[in-house]
Amino acid sequence: MSVGLQRLRDDADAIRRGALDKGEDPTVIDRALELDGRRRTLLGEGDALKAERNATSKEVGAAIKAGARPDGPDVAALKAASVEAGRKIEAIDAELATVEAEVEQLLLRIPNPADPDVPVGGEESNVTVRTWGELLPAEQPLTGQTGADAPSDSTTWRRRPHWEIGAALDIIDNPRGAKIAGSGFPVYKGAGSALQRGLINWFLDVHTRENGMTEVWPPAVVNTASAIGTGQIPDKEDQMYVVTRDDLYLIPTSEVPVTNLHRDEILDVAELPIRYAAYSPCFRREAGAAGKDTRGILRVHQFDKVEMVLFEKPDDSNAALEWLVERAEILLQRLGLAYRVLLMATRDMGFVQAKKYDLEVWSPGVEAWLEVSSCSNFRDYQARRMAIRYRPEPGAKPELVHTLNGSGLALARIVAAIIETYQRPDGSVEVPEVLRSYLGRDAIAARD
Repeated sequence: MSVGLQRLRDDADAIRRGALDKGEDPTVIDRALELDGRRRTLLGEGDALKAERNATSKEVGAAIKAGARPDGPDVAALKAASVEAGRKIEAIDAELATVEAEVEQLLLRIPNPADPDVPVGGEESNVTVRTWGELLPAEQPLTGQTGADAPSDSTTWRRRPHWEIGAALDIIDNPRGAKIAGSGFPVYKGAGSALQRGLINWFLDVHTRENGMTEVWPPAVVNTASAIGTGQIPDKEDQMYVVTRDDLYLIPTSEVPVTNLHRDEILDVAELPIRYAAYSPCFRREAGAAGKDTRGILRVHQFDKVEMVLFEKPDDSNAALEWLVERAEILLQRLGLAYRVLLMATRDMGFVQAKKYDLEVWSPGVEAWLEVSSCSNFRDYQARRMAIRYRPEPGAKPELVHTLNGSGLALARIVAAIIETYQRPDGSVEVPEVLRSYLGRDAIAARD
């Protein structure tokens, strides 16, 4: 369960308000409370009947001991009462099992209430916390450009979108990707492949060497229990690719397998915080509205991402979220990409998050902000689903940990932003300095 029954009973109004703030149906909460009441009634009736049956059994034994015939009318009446009590207990147990199963499913459909400092509303209520870097314009003056590609009748040049540059340099091939798998499955070639690989390796190196994270290489599929644990089910089933024969799901992000590493475990306090970095391919069926941002690699069904996953003590999770955002920002700053940090409003943050920041880079070729990282605090919401606990001290009662995650960072929009930010008037693309040793070059040109 995601929201505990006791919390639901104690804070029903706050949880109902939290559901409304996220645009979710609050009647789920009312139905869960109604069934919880029925559950407790059934438990009381069942316990009373079991006590009655036990007392009757003792009366049977006492009567026989006192000389009553086992097949006599008095003993027979007592036995009949015991059988009737057993029949009623079976009926109660059957109804109880049905009620508890429905309560469990309803609890999974109650969203995680947002933190008090999260703005209420939709996309229009998101708050820009800070920005960094220069927002390059699409059109810029020519500065000493020479050669055959230099325009002779203009003093300016206009940045092209990444799909034009990628095709001209033969580093991104969407048509052949569509031929192989369908729309939304790009093919990277040559220096494009090297750029992907270089980014992934650099991200992981920074996270492991500088940020103290443990690298994980997780499976690219998960079972139903894992998908339920992180909140993909029931909520995002339609966005996931399903391996129907084996009841497995292609992962939408490595958050899902990595967070499930400690499902059903009790951690020692000395282990916390646990901080992982993981690369994985990611798969999402619903890549965006038809006709919106579908050109190039802005909305794709398969992409690569390095994810950061944290397990923290509850008192430390607020600071951990800010730390997580800073790790993503450092990567963007070293890449020289202008970005902004948004505090997401309740209806734009997701079902399972308590607080979420989005990091968006400026991509001058398309003149748009592109989301490349989401950093979220789930508090104990996921941990309750997965029964991930820790002991504050030896012998203490286990408590739920807090889980957090953040993209560090997500491709392919990072690739699009690099291509559009670092393109040159002659059609080549400069390689960001931090990636040059990974690619073995300082520029990508058509002759490559």
